[in-house]
Amino acid sequence: MISSSGTNAIKMFQRTQFLRTTFIKRHISSAPTTLKDTNYITKHFEEISIPVPWGHLKGKWFGTKNVRPILGLHGWQDNAGTYDTLAPLLPNHLGFLSIDLPGHGHSSWLPLGISYHSIDYVSLLLRVMDYFQWGKISMICHSMSSINGFVFSALFPEKVDMMVGLDVLKPLARTSEILIDNYKRSMKSIILHENRIKSSEPPCYDWDELVERLYNGTNKSVEREACKFLLERAVRPSKNNPQKYYFARDSRLKISYFYSFDEDVLLKMARNINCPYMFIKALPSPYFEPRQHFDKTLEIMKQNPHFEFYEVEGSHHVHLNDPNKISPMINTFIHKWRPS
Repeated sequence: MISSSGTNAIKMFQRTQFLRTTFIKRHISSAPTTLKDTNYITKHFEEISIPVPWGHLKGKWFGTKNVRPILGLHGWQDNAGTYDTLAPLLPNHLGFLSIDLPGHGHSSWLPLGISYHSIDYVSLLLRVMDYFQWGKISMICHSMSSINGFVFSALFPEKVDMMVGLDVLKPLARTSEILIDNYKRSMKSIILHENRIKSSEPPCYDWDELVERLYNGTNKSVEREACKFLLERAVRPSKNNPQKYYFARDSRLKISYFYSFDEDVLLKMARNINCPYMFIKALPSPYFEPRQHFDKTLEIMKQNPHFEFYEVEGSHHVHLNDPNKISPMINTFIHKWRPS
């Protein structure tokens, strides 16, 4: 019989081995058939690096590299691991490239003195396309990136041959008073966060604490069993406290500037989108704005003959927790618009 102290030691060893394997090798993604099972679907990926003026973007390229892949883009403060459970379920005739956005995962932070603004993630897509020399882009986007995919599709519909948005449809409609207050608050906070970055290593935690902080930090949207897929790229071993880890994303992301628009601008954007577009809303995940703004935009989107809309039961991270709920509809969409 193993004592409680011995059991704890084994658990710590297993968690350390998990992180050590992902940090050093990072060549296999494991996704459970259902995240409550112990049977895993595995899919090999190649860790890739894309040069940008401030450093590099890191990513995980699953599957074939013979044709242009589908680009996977994650939500705010998540990382490329958000698609580890979905990627093995996607069609094999296309690759899937899940990238860490700047300041997230293993990608470079922006220099101190430069703030994160979500509109920059839209122009980032043009950089990625230019690097790979893509004339078109196919995307699966979650949350913040679903917003950015909406904007990119409105600005450059001729460049998008397939867009799948998960749970957040568009930029949030905000009043002028709220917009002004948000920018004022963010500008006052940015220097404070930069000074904290310079001072010391962030707070560190053991594995169970990491899981609980991520679980509660997402308002229980990411199930505990699924937290490891994000933690793989979100944490680093502490130099000061062996067997503990700290969150390594740029803390300035906590005060990112999120763009919002007057509703008329958003409706005009929706009218501009004529490319193949699928949107999947998780229920009862929140809308993050008054429901009428969502409904008005959705009605315009439905006028696009290439638009598809679905609702599924699940949290904001349903694609990570239970990818089988959305993979069949996404795969049908892929086969329709990217058959080869």
